[in-house]
Amino acid sequence: MSAVPRPIAAKLDVLDACHQQIIECLTRLTALAVHVEAQGINLFAQQQATAIEAFFSSTLRQHHRDEEKLVFAPLRASDDAELASLLRMLQQDHGWIEEDWLELAPQLRAIALGNHWIDNAEFQHNVEVFRDLNLGHIELEEKVIYPKARTLAAVAGARRAPRVPQ
Repeated sequence: MSAVPRPIAAKLDVLDACHQQIIECLTRLTALAVHVEAQGINLFAQQQATAIEAFFSSTLRQHHRDEEKLVFAPLRASDDAELASLLRMLQQDHGWIEEDWLELAPQLRAIALGNHWIDNAEFQHNVEVFRDLNLGHIELEEKVIYPKARTLAAVAGARRAPRVPQ
């Protein structure tokens, strides 16, 4: 089998790199929740909340659109019923992640603005739910979906490669 065609491999590499950025931002979000619990809302919390909210409001949403177009769509053409079910579940996860984000984002914006109206227990819970769903989702994509996408792209690339006469 030949290597994954470069344009597809590059796109998957970008999506992989974005997963690492998401994980790093989730770590920062968790640290922010601990900070707010222990020290309340201060300048540090405001700065962190601003950066975290901006990242997830833009990058995460675009990442999910890219995955559905570049990774999920080609895999749907497979006759593999188990894979199709997994893709439906992951797409549903994208919806749940968005719904969870709609709960969490206003809390982060409030922290960013220095407002103290948020309910700390609710904020802690929302951070935990959002983090756990994202981490489980990423793990499944990286262990199952991305390798299948790379294999599919490599097979498709091998079919398109010109035959060298012997």
